[in-house]
Amino acid sequence: MNPSVKIFSGTGSEELAKKIALRFGAPLGKINIQKFSDGEFQPVFLESIRGDYVFLIQSTFAPTDNLMELLLMIDAAKRASAYKIIAVMPYYGFSRQDRKDKPRVAIGAKLVATLVEAAGANRVITMDLHAAQIQAFFDIPVDHLDSSAIFIPYIEQLKLENLTFAAPDVGSTNRVREIASYFSADMVICDKHRKRANEIASMVVIGEVAGKDIILIDDICDTGGTLAKAAKLLKDKGATSVRALCTHPILSGNAYQTIENSVLEELVVCDTIPLKRESQKIKVISVADLFAIAIRNAYENKSITSLFIHSQLRGIR
Repeated sequence: MNPSVKIFSGTGSEELAKKIALRFGAPLGKINIQKFSDGEFQPVFLESIRGDYVFLIQSTFAPTDNLMELLLMIDAAKRASAYKIIAVMPYYGFSRQDRKDKPRVAIGAKLVATLVEAAGANRVITMDLHAAQIQAFFDIPVDHLDSSAIFIPYIEQLKLENLTFAAPDVGSTNRVREIASYFSADMVICDKHRKRANEIASMVVIGEVAGKDIILIDDICDTGGTLAKAAKLLKDKGATSVRALCTHPILSGNAYQTIENSVLEELVVCDTIPLKRESQKIKVISVADLFAIAIRNAYENKSITSLFIHSQLRGIR
């Protein structure tokens, strides 16, 4: 008898998990997160998972309770004799801490990988890591999904005549170059210099943008300051329109106000992190279909890479 699939959600990703389970064609599993008066919590599976493929969906955005909840769910599933435990992390928190770029700092992305493995996960499915090399922090398989499968069909339906792509910083160039090459479009770079985290000291544009419809591509939108400053700079340089596509909408601090007051036509994000509130300038595209396909392919031992062949991208909406 083949192991069956059970899909469960942590409290941080309930809405997305419901969509993924619906697209997959299985009911969302029953789990209760018991909470104590001091803030401690304990996940309890309310159905048998013995011998099953267990997919645990939880983005590990702030607060760190989301990460701890995922670790406890993995541990509970292991102790309940699940056959395979797959941590589905649409947003991988602490991914910006991927290297020792100054003395005496932690490498948070590596620590999270160690914790997920130590808890008992057999596999990880995630999307748009801040740095692709984070996959090497794991000694278990990692399926790294690419938001281009979501964004490319959206860009196609915009039908922009003078399309040019922009990287909001040098670190995003590889990600932007891949999408630009798909459209045979030009690419420019907004080179920024920071004095401290979340504070931009200066920015310059490398490339020609006059008369162009610009699309900024990034993996994370945190305070929104980089995108707002880049959009204004591009408009000042003669761009016809500027919009931004970002996978993970952290949107902390005054981000909503910053985006709404910017010259951006729109900010398009994925639902890897739930929005704190709605905004007329922010549009959400769901990743549920993509994750549902990835879960099915992982269960059926099919290729995940096949999801990203350009000729197949139009099939994922």
